[in-house]
Amino acid sequence: MSGTSYELSLTDVSSRDPLALLTRRMHNAASVSASLGSMGLLRLFGVSWSWSLAAGLGVYLGTRTWKYFYIAALTAKRDLNGLYVLLRVKLALWRYMRNGSNIPSIFAQTVKRHPNKPALIYEATGETWTFTQLDELSNAVAHWARDQGWVSGDVVALFMESRPLQVALWLGFAKVGVEAALINFNLRHDSLLHCIGVSGSRAIVFGAELADAMLEVSSSLSKSMVRFCTGDLSAEHLARLSAQPLDPFLAAASKHPPSPCVHSKGMNDRLFYIYTSGTTGLPKAAIVVHSRYYRIAAFGYFAFRMRPDDIIYDCLPLYHSAGNIMGIGQCLIHGLTVVVKKKFSASRFWGDCIKHNCTVVQYIGEICRYLLSQPVHPSEKGHKVRLAVGNGLRPSVWESFTKRFGVAQIGEFYGATECNCSIANMDGKVGACGFNSRILPNVYPIRLVRVDEDSMELVRNSQGLCVPCRPGEPGLLVGRINQQDPLRRFDGYANQDATRKKIAQNVFKKNDSAYISGDVLVMDDLGYMYFRDRGGDTFRWRGENVSTTEVEGILSNLLGQTDVAVYGVTVPGVEGKAGMAAIADSTGSFDCSDFLLKIQQALPPYARPVFLRISPHVDTTGTFKIQKTRLQREGYDPRVTTDQIYFLNTRAARYEAIEEELYNAIAEGRMSL
Repeated sequence: MSGTSYELSLTDVSSRDPLALLTRRMHNAASVSASLGSMGLLRLFGVSWSWSLAAGLGVYLGTRTWKYFYIAALTAKRDLNGLYVLLRVKLALWRYMRNGSNIPSIFAQTVKRHPNKPALIYEATGETWTFTQLDELSNAVAHWARDQGWVSGDVVALFMESRPLQVALWLGFAKVGVEAALINFNLRHDSLLHCIGVSGSRAIVFGAELADAMLEVSSSLSKSMVRFCTGDLSAEHLARLSAQPLDPFLAAASKHPPSPCVHSKGMNDRLFYIYTSGTTGLPKAAIVVHSRYYRIAAFGYFAFRMRPDDIIYDCLPLYHSAGNIMGIGQCLIHGLTVVVKKKFSASRFWGDCIKHNCTVVQYIGEICRYLLSQPVHPSEKGHKVRLAVGNGLRPSVWESFTKRFGVAQIGEFYGATECNCSIANMDGKVGACGFNSRILPNVYPIRLVRVDEDSMELVRNSQGLCVPCRPGEPGLLVGRINQQDPLRRFDGYANQDATRKKIAQNVFKKNDSAYISGDVLVMDDLGYMYFRDRGGDTFRWRGENVSTTEVEGILSNLLGQTDVAVYGVTVPGVEGKAGMAAIADSTGSFDCSDFLLKIQQALPPYARPVFLRISPHVDTTGTFKIQKTRLQREGYDPRVTTDQIYFLNTRAARYEAIEEELYNAIAEGRMSL
């Protein structure tokens, strides 16, 4: 996994030579001391902080090598902007922690600033809620929750399609210390029961549109679990579900602020639970504390230069952090208006933006590709959108998206709900999901470390520490844990075993701990980072590492932005894993011969799919991420699916349909790959 680098890794040297380690530390200490000294001297003479910081940085660089100076010349503006955003968010968090604030109290300040400004607009009905109205409804929720006997620390599950009421519910719960568990409305049967159970919920509030899903699991839920339904549902249906109608209770409840909790929650206490997407197994309930909610929203606001008068188009599910924190958080914390879309629609996307005068849109996963696959329409250039914020925008789609739709800025970021190593692309570097300073890397203690991409085991040096990657070398992203720092803490999951699995020891130094992201990224010479693959997705074939993300992007482009899932499958008696691509073909027009000609020009031999699976659709999660678990399990066995499966016969230079006889020949090693 090594890549070309302009310098020998100092960590590699120091791990072998204690004297080199001591020299390096003394050199760093001298550089930092001179830098800080110059800053202090300039401030003493009345020079502004900005010039003092720049001069201090210059002194630091001057005591290093010319290579650092070269990197600094190209990245100083970016790094200083990143440092400004980091300090601004961190200082605000410390202030809120010192004052005993939490998300409801921060929202109360927003209401005072913008009492009559539209807070949320429900696109499905056109209904507009002002900040005062949202505050009053959340107060009603708080009073109703107390009337149920729920106390601080109790958990209530929310299971409904995206709507402003969902925000009022979890916000109202938070006002009295009750924690919401935000359930993915696409879940059914065992997955739904798992998510309700793992949160320890005492009650569930569900939307009438999900009554059938609730009916499927109703008999398996605890008899003590109280159930409430919002929306129109007949008395007969309510009785079958043992549920009560919620809306009359909220209409009758007081809209005045509830009295303070006996033990009021602070910034490091639990706010709600958001579930992982479940791409690698059953979803885990990630703990979101108040400081984490603020941190994610504030970083998005300042890093991507949002404005107080922006209107955000939020078509992402509100059970997900992108929709409910990066999107809704701008409303609750910064006073922006947010348009809530019940479900993403590619055909209505730009028309909705024009209708509501949106200036910021959100995306995730494959959304931008879905928009590109739509026929050209006048509305795609008649909007006022200047910024698209999200994650998962493939480099192969990036420039096509900005050029076709006239969106000036892409705010791509990386970060799972629970992680402490989020990064952001603040200056629009095409393809990058963020950066970390090459000059002052310890300001934000994250690293890419070497990992065995087959086993995903961390590679360690002779001292037992993780080995940092050089530029161009793929590595696992990790973040040092410090529970006293709101930016560095890791709160984990409701399940403690799941939490422990995401923590590694002795990473940066002896006896420390770090969060393991599970994702493989690559950093270039200037510190820009690029997503490579989810941990375990990269596979090895013919002595080469194959990045599923890169191959998926290329194949999708070749096929007109079609859904494609690429993964490795085991073939008995063959080293490594053979590439397999599941391709969506709803029209039955897929042509194997034409496809083979295209990939022979676009992909090296080792990256070309050995197996194809042609399906009416490819599974995705509720957040538009490709779902591969079932596909990997079923492999290339034609007996477990009605989808057509093909095998690349390299000798005949064609894809051949796999029937049982050919499958047995491959499995028994009688067919050469």
